[in-house]
Formats: sequence, C-alpha cells, structure tokens
Amino acid sequence: MAGYLDSYEPGADQRERLIKRIVVVVLVVAIIGVTLYFTMRNRRQEQTLKQFLSLLQQKNYQGAYALFGCTPDTPCKYYPPERFTEDFGPSSPFADPSAAKIIHEDVCGPGVVFNLEFPQGNEVGLAVEQNTNLISFAPWPRCPGRHLQLWEFLKSRFS
Repeated sequence: MAGYLDSYEPGADQRERLIKRIVVVVLVVAIIGVTLYFTMRNRRQEQTLKQFLSLLQQKNYQGAYALFGCTPDTPCKYYPPERFTEDFGPSSPFADPSAAKIIHEDVCGPGVVFNLEFPQGNEVGLAVEQNTNLISFAPWPRCPGRHLQLWEFLKSRFS
C-alpha cells in the first residue's frame, strides 16, 4: 500500500520557491527595462530642445539658429536669419520660451517630433534629428502612417 509521502520528493518545496522567485525577478526586470527604454529613448533630443529654448530665453538667437544647422556666415538657403528672428524673436508668438511646455512627442522616422505649447495658446511643432541633433520644423502631416499612441490613450482615460 502506497503511503501519503511516498510521492514526496525531498527539495521540491525549495525548487518551487526558487522558480517562483526567478519568475518574479525576471518580470520585475522586464518591467523596469521597458519603462526605462520608453522614458530615456528620446532624452538626447529633449535636451537639445531644452538647450534651444534656453538659448532663446537668453536672447542668443545666433546660438539657437546654429541648432537649426545654420550660422550667420553660412545661412540656410530657405531659412535666413531674419526669418528665424521673426519666428522666434521678441515680437513673435513664441517670444516667451520659459513658459513653453512639451505637450506631445513622437518618434517619426529619423527624428523625434515635439509639439510645444506657449502661454498664449500658440503651438509649434519642432523635429530633432536623432543622428545629428539638428532642429527643424515638424513635417505636416505630423508623422504619416499609423503609430501606437499608448501614452495619449492612458492620459485620456485617467486625466
């Protein structure tokens, strides 16, 4: 007659606890890794955009214009320094860069597109290339094609 403990294997409890711990650790590491990836993947481009806004706030328009890949010595063919000063200078709708907020960002092809909102309700879309960190105006339509807008979905559900 088989006894109750005949099928009991010594060390099975320890092995089961070890497997559970390994599964929990792997899940926690995966969650932390995915979270870090999505929060840090555009960090360089965000820093470039913040540097651009900081230069505008300091009224260093030549430095900000240089972040567009243009200099006064070699101006961009279709975006001269005078036009840049009209767009971002003291009399423009984007004259107060200290109050600008990033309301949306999206990875689009070789760059990251940021939508900035200024205090008067004015918005501007700027794109930062991932390889060169040069700033340009965002393309229109913003990012052609379908994109996973998970963050916007979650904000709409919990805001």
